[in-house]
Amino acid sequence: MIRAIYPGSFDPVTLGHLDIIERAAKTVDELIVGVLNNGGKTPMFSIDERVSMLEEVTEEIPNIKVLSFSGLLVDFAKQTGATTVVRGLRAISDFEYELQMAQTNRKMYPLLDTMFLATSLEYSYLSSTTVKEVAFFDGDIREFVPESVISKVQDRVRAAKQKGRT
Repeated sequence: MIRAIYPGSFDPVTLGHLDIIERAAKTVDELIVGVLNNGGKTPMFSIDERVSMLEEVTEEIPNIKVLSFSGLLVDFAKQTGATTVVRGLRAISDFEYELQMAQTNRKMYPLLDTMFLATSLEYSYLSSTTVKEVAFFDGDIREFVPESVISKVQDRVRAAKQKGRT
């Protein structure tokens, strides 16, 4: 059985993330979407909110689990029994960093391989950061995130703007 992890912050989940999730789920027996709790960043959504959003948008995919983790990916892989990491590549600039991470992970945990998936062309420019920036300036994010995520992002941006005014 091939168990893989697709790790990320997913803050928020984008259609590009969902594209990689759907495609990766077709190539492995079980795909764990690993939501990173990175204490070094201040996310728009809590870890529980991000897990919940991902569970909602992937509920139709039977071989998916959504779990949160903190710390090293290799430790999470050992803990879950995963032997493959899935990473999406948007541009050649992503490859250099992702290759370095894949080699480091492999050195630390020799049973862990990394599978790179090229992002679909329609999402090659897309990132969670882009979504947040467009939303902050009241732009239309319908082509960037799943429908169920739109109002959550808009509500969070609205709250952040109001908090900034006080």
